[in-house]
Amino acid sequence: MASATERPLVAVVGGGTLLAREIRERLSESKPAPRVQLVSATADGSTLLAAEDDEAVVMIPLNAESLDGARVAFLAASPASSRRAAKLNPAGGPVLIDLTGALEEQPHARLRAPSAEPSANSVSAPIQVIAHPAAIALAMLLTKLAQAIPLRRSVVHIFEPASERGQRGLDELQQQTVAVLSFKKLKTDVFDAQLGFNLLARYGEEALEPLEGIEQRVERHLASLLAAWPGIPMPSLRVIQAPVFHGHSFSVWAEFETNPNAAALSRELARQGVDVRSDDPPTNAGIAGHSGISVGAIAADPNNSRACWLWLVADNLRLAAENSVAVAHEVL
Repeated sequence: MASATERPLVAVVGGGTLLAREIRERLSESKPAPRVQLVSATADGSTLLAAEDDEAVVMIPLNAESLDGARVAFLAASPASSRRAAKLNPAGGPVLIDLTGALEEQPHARLRAPSAEPSANSVSAPIQVIAHPAAIALAMLLTKLAQAIPLRRSVVHIFEPASERGQRGLDELQQQTVAVLSFKKLKTDVFDAQLGFNLLARYGEEALEPLEGIEQRVERHLASLLAAWPGIPMPSLRVIQAPVFHGHSFSVWAEFETNPNAAALSRELARQGVDVRSDDPPTNAGIAGHSGISVGAIAADPNNSRACWLWLVADNLRLAAENSVAVAHEVL
């Protein structure tokens, strides 16, 4: 990015999605900001228009020409559109930054999360898959904890927000919330179950994606991220679908080699740059629009002198977008 006249071009496939909006906002903060080409998730021949903040957002169809000239292509729509983009991408085409997880099994794909990687880490690959935001947040926390006091083991409950299922997930939760209060029929296209005013350990059989698959992806991505940090044990974890719109929440139990002392642990995390809220525990709603992770409600386990409970929250969309843009800057 040598000058304003040499600004590189980046493509955003799924330009109208929640993730795409976050990516565009993060890109706009670059100095100078790259040129951005918005690409639809479909191959329809007509130009698509999306209304956003009273301004028309123009998206071109997804085809080989829509990726032409781009240095980087963010894949922020659906797994199907990510696979299509990979097939259309010519030799010498843009580096693909996949936020859908669809391309992680490709032979040249590498899992990335700069926020949770060792500072010296550098990766060159034609496909770079952004880790699930819950895996990124947990890796960030566990590496900080282990630097404070060696970890023995941990157990985590992950509360998944509806925004991880995209705009359809948000719309369905909103409709269900209104429908429950109005005694009307619930829309269940995404979750195939009542999420409004409810917690789900599993989705219905006709859900778009099983919750077990999401749990396995988080576990797989977290294990890969922690592999770069020897000595940090993989936690036992469970994903629960929560009736919230945005933001991951985590209930974390961690056992250390020695008595951690909750107050000392709070001070050490704060010293390492973690946002620690000692008096007013963070919430998933309160973290919206904020970077990184926030920790609070750190308390000793009364039944285990070497263990503590922690409450962790992170803006899932922002965390994914920031890590994808960080990967893009390595290329640009």
